[in-house]
Amino acid sequence: MTARVPVTVLTGFLGAGKTTLLRALLNQSSGRRIAVIVNEFGDAGFDGALVEDCGASVCAPGDIVELTNGCICCTVADDFIPTMEKLLNRDTPLDAIVIETSGLALPQPLLKAFAWPAVKTRATADGVVTVVDALALSEGRVPLDDDAVKAQRDATHDDPIEEVFEDQLACADLVVLSKSDLVAPDQLAALETKLASRIRPNVRIVRSHGTLAPSVLIGLDAEAENDLASRAGHHAEGEEHDHDDFDSLVITPQPAETLDAMKARVGDALGIDGVLRVKGHARVAGKPAPVVVQAVGSRIDLAFARPDAERPDHLVVIGLKGFDADAARRALAG
Repeated sequence: MTARVPVTVLTGFLGAGKTTLLRALLNQSSGRRIAVIVNEFGDAGFDGALVEDCGASVCAPGDIVELTNGCICCTVADDFIPTMEKLLNRDTPLDAIVIETSGLALPQPLLKAFAWPAVKTRATADGVVTVVDALALSEGRVPLDDDAVKAQRDATHDDPIEEVFEDQLACADLVVLSKSDLVAPDQLAALETKLASRIRPNVRIVRSHGTLAPSVLIGLDAEAENDLASRAGHHAEGEEHDHDDFDSLVITPQPAETLDAMKARVGDALGIDGVLRVKGHARVAGKPAPVVVQAVGSRIDLAFARPDAERPDHLVVIGLKGFDADAARRALAG
């Protein structure tokens, strides 16, 4: 029987650093043929372009597939299975596939899809890598309460961010604590202790400043699709799952006068109640290259793309359902 292609599921909440880790992985691939499926929440893609821009020679045309029809966990039959079939039917066999899920996706429904006849004999879920933003945890933007506090909160109301985060942790074969250089060592150690109490036994936690060796992320040999019972999260008992608690907005901004002016716009948008994430491409007047915008919480990263990068000028705003979309438009449009 032909060896099955190992598939790494790279998950983690909004802005955790999944794309940064994926770009670094591709640039260290040492000639291995790796295909990538990038999934976005909302109507406009962005992360796929970032992966393509890394310039990794490992990725041939068609090796990077972007899905923007909603979270992949909700569109398995429509998006994931056909995409996997196309990749697995390539004339040149792949060495590995990496799926970067939306920050709001749940890994469990995706793992169940590996039992589909079109996939189960040809690919295996090599492991679920859950990227956790150490800075977000330290600032309380993603909850990591002890069991007593969590139980008290769950008894009073649901927290949609907590629910997604819980499911992503429950499914992990490896937890990557990203942006660990931005958190004090003693606080980082305390976060690791709390994380260890929320994940399955024998799941490792590794720290990252944006890059890890491919051998850490690929080759976990978890066959995660055969171990779903131990990966029970908030939605484990067949509870209906949707993303009605979140919403997204696509804005085409006018060019800003300066990079600082664009940063101020993004900061204003992040300050709107319920806004969780801003990302995309924008323009600064007189500059030939678009600006790559990556913003979450208190952190705003702006960098010029390659001058020849032809990217749509739009910013994607993701937030809790009901955030003030008009205010976000006013803040970002210019």
